[in-house]
Amino acid sequence: MSRGVFDRAIFETTCTRNDASIVVIPVCYDGTASYRKGTRLGPAAIMQAYEQLDYEDPRFPDTTDAFGVFVDQEIPFNPAAEMNSIGAEIRANTNSRVAELLQRSQIPAILGGEHSVSQGAIEACAAHAGNIGVLQFDAHMDLRLAYEGYTYSHASVMRNIVDTCPQVTRLVQVGVRDYCTEERDIAQNSGGRIHVLCDDELFARTDAGESIRSIWEETVARLPDDIYITFDIDGLDPSLCPSTGTPVPGGLSFNQAALLLQVVAESGKRVVGFDLVEVSPSPDGNDWDANIGARVLYKLCRCAFAAN
Repeated sequence: MSRGVFDRAIFETTCTRNDASIVVIPVCYDGTASYRKGTRLGPAAIMQAYEQLDYEDPRFPDTTDAFGVFVDQEIPFNPAAEMNSIGAEIRANTNSRVAELLQRSQIPAILGGEHSVSQGAIEACAAHAGNIGVLQFDAHMDLRLAYEGYTYSHASVMRNIVDTCPQVTRLVQVGVRDYCTEERDIAQNSGGRIHVLCDDELFARTDAGESIRSIWEETVARLPDDIYITFDIDGLDPSLCPSTGTPVPGGLSFNQAALLLQVVAESGKRVVGFDLVEVSPSPDGNDWDANIGARVLYKLCRCAFAAN
């Protein structure tokens, strides 16, 4: 699939894989999706949709011509293997590819695919940068243990990070509105390592008159100096991503999410890597999900570049 779909500079930037400031790594996998599949098609759909974007962005004004985004070849794996073996292979291959980019001082960006594909990238960024924080946009906590028997499940990715990656010293989750007792207890008993800003709390605070900017500034202040951003598209209101695998009512507006990225860029903290996952094209061919995914990817790239 790579040739002609990926392997190119995007967002009207002129760069190669070796000199791009940001390298996007597609991971076309949705094997553990527990409600409906389709996110394996997300990266290619975004590559079809991004060309309709315009690139002036007042949240991230362009002050240099060094900004360059290149889409790499996709991460390989054996689709005929057992599911946990596939997860382990994707983790290892992603970790290796991300580590290579970090050694060249490039910013790695994973483009999924389901959320399980983030693990190898987060681990590589933590190994390279030392202690980092993870800022997670998501409707779900993803703190279940080996969900449905899959160690590398989309519902277990943050549990895996918390359990196996001590360099992630703080996990901050925003937009959460769907979780089980096991996940709530993991967060509450984390000794402050996991901070969850649930959707209902965000609504209550803004309804009581707090500005969303002040809440986001407080949220970002909880993170250490080096940050990895993991953006599950279902953290947004499902009207923006109706075809995603596990949509949940509520969620962030597009402007709320964009403002949080702007606050990150203004904070003085460094974005060491990021991902966008769970974008799924509509089965009827409508390109709305891919359109939103392309716009979120652009803002993530702008945020990460500005924060570096």
